[in-house]
Amino acid sequence: MRIWLDGGLREAESARVSVLDHGLTVGDGVFETVKAVDGRPFALTRHLDRLTRSARVLGLPEPDPDEVRHACTAVLEANPMPLGRLRITCTGGHGPLGIGRGEHGPTLVVAVGATTRRPDSTVAVTVPWTRNERGALAGVKSTSYAENLVALACAHRLGASEALFGNTVGRLCEGTGSNVFVVLDGEVHTPPVASGCLPGITRALVLQWTGARETDLPLDVLHRADEVFLTSSLRDVQALHRIDGRELPGTRGPVTAEVVRVFAERSRQDPDP
Repeated sequence: MRIWLDGGLREAESARVSVLDHGLTVGDGVFETVKAVDGRPFALTRHLDRLTRSARVLGLPEPDPDEVRHACTAVLEANPMPLGRLRITCTGGHGPLGIGRGEHGPTLVVAVGATTRRPDSTVAVTVPWTRNERGALAGVKSTSYAENLVALACAHRLGASEALFGNTVGRLCEGTGSNVFVVLDGEVHTPPVASGCLPGITRALVLQWTGARETDLPLDVLHRADEVFLTSSLRDVQALHRIDGRELPGTRGPVTAEVVRVFAERSRQDPDP
């Protein structure tokens, strides 16, 4: 496999990032995960815009979008595959041991790995930890992912593939790597960004294409919603058939099935919506 590291393609086995890189020592970095179908990244412009916003919040130099696009093209051409997970990572670069950044400049890594289509439905559980909707990193796709790892490991122990968080005031927020939607009386709702959730790319497209609404929701809405589904760049739209032991009807409810249909149709029409 060949990756892009700081200006050029390298063999993954020989590519090296300093052990003093701030992305490693203090989690000082931002990233994007982009679905790539037959070498074409989906919604890349939206991902690059969010990458820039995340970098700005952390005080990192804003990535050059033309350079990142060139890197993505080079990596996808060097590693052809039908369905790929394209990962763009920007860190604070080589720095001192501590929070302060060095003067070497940021590190840019672009890599891709093969992936497979997600099942039509899956299982999720709620976890006891919360998202801090007032935190400095609320809404930022940061490389500081340990909290998600702990929650996801908990979900796996309970036989689920995703863990869902409430926020500090008991409102529904998001999953470790997904946004969550609920269907109530035929209408589709998802928590607002003010809940502390990541402004997901697929989330935004579902809102735009289906008429779904942002609604402040209590966490226990998951236990009374008619249907629940998740969105993310790699799962697209994925139904939940069980949550916290509660069985939901069918693999996909009728509203979720329509959202799946619309998303698939619209995303085929425009790979960079």
